[in-house]
Order: sequence, then structure tokens, then C-alpha cells
Amino acid sequence: MQVDVTTFGGDGAGQLELDEAIFGLEPRADILARMVRWQLAKRRAGTHAVKNRAAIWRTGKKLYKQKGTGNARHGSARVAQFRGGGRAFGPVVRSHEHDLPKKVRAMALRHALSAKVKDRSLIIVDDATLADPKTKALKEQFGKLGLLSALIISGAQVEPNFGLAARNLPNIDVLPVQGINVYDILRRDKLILTRAAVDALEARFR
Repeated sequence: MQVDVTTFGGDGAGQLELDEAIFGLEPRADILARMVRWQLAKRRAGTHAVKNRAAIWRTGKKLYKQKGTGNARHGSARVAQFRGGGRAFGPVVRSHEHDLPKKVRAMALRHALSAKVKDRSLIIVDDATLADPKTKALKEQFGKLGLLSALIISGAQVEPNFGLAARNLPNIDVLPVQGINVYDILRRDKLILTRAAVDALEARFR
């Protein structure tokens, strides 16, 4: 699959051959949904908690005698029926993570990349570098490409000037190639890969 390579200035920089096994698949929504659910579940803190009857400080004395009052039988003031009592079946501190096979995760990344190609939302750039860390200059370059919402994947390291200039732009994310993930790909309108990122991805799936 031949694609055009451009620069952030809008100039042509040749062509690049993309691997069909990575960028030419028919996207499967079910695989992408499983991967996004797995990612979002992993990032949940799971620190929600309430006090149950064992955690409530209150007298253990029986409220009133068992029989003869006409009221329901009660032996504790800590139960959920009473104001100030513990909560029944409330949330507890736990992990929301669940398993997803490594092969499914790798497949989901390939399908996410293919989805961007199919939607014509993939842009290949020569590199992601700047002479000076100036957000205004980078915003002007993005304007030439019509970028309002984009995930930019650079090589092994994000070039410092480029990272500093891009971090104040809303809806623009910049990640090294090791940080590429399905959720960030899908949540932005455009995916921008450098030549180095394409080479690293193809080597990763080889």
C-alpha cells in the first residue's frame, strides 16, 4: 500500500510502502470495543468504599426487649435499616482489571490503524521536529494540514522542542511509538505517524 509522505509545513516528502497486514485489514468493531473496555477498566482507581455495619461505631446494646413491644425484632443499632447505620452491599476497594489475551491486544492495535487508513484519517509525516519550542509556530503548521484533533506518534523519543510546543494545544496528543494505544487512536480524529514510527510498528508486528 503506497501512501504519500508530507511535512508539517504541507510539502511533499515522497512516498512510503505500508504493510497490508497492519494497515490494510477490515476493521472489526467488536475487537476495538473489547480493547477500549480493557484499557479503561485498567485505569479505574477502584478506591470507592463505604462503611458497612462492622465499621460503624455505635453501641452493641440491644435496642429494646425481644417481645411485647409490637415492633420488629432488632439486636443492633448498626444495621442498614437505621439512620447512621452501615450500608448494605456497598462498593468495596477493588481492582476493575480483567484479562485480555496478548494476541487480541495486538490484533486490536492493527485494526485501529487499519480503521484510520480506511477513514482516510492517517497522515504520514517525514519527522516531528521543531527548531524552537514555539506553540504559535506549530499551530500555524497544523492549520495548513487542518489538524484540530490529532494523535501524533513520533519515534522512540518525542523531540523535546516539538513536545513542548504541542503540549498546550487542545485535542493534540504526542506520544513516543512505545505509547501508541487503541483508545488514544480512536479518540482523536487524525492519526499522524512519522517514518520512524511506521518502521517501529512494522518491526513490532514482524
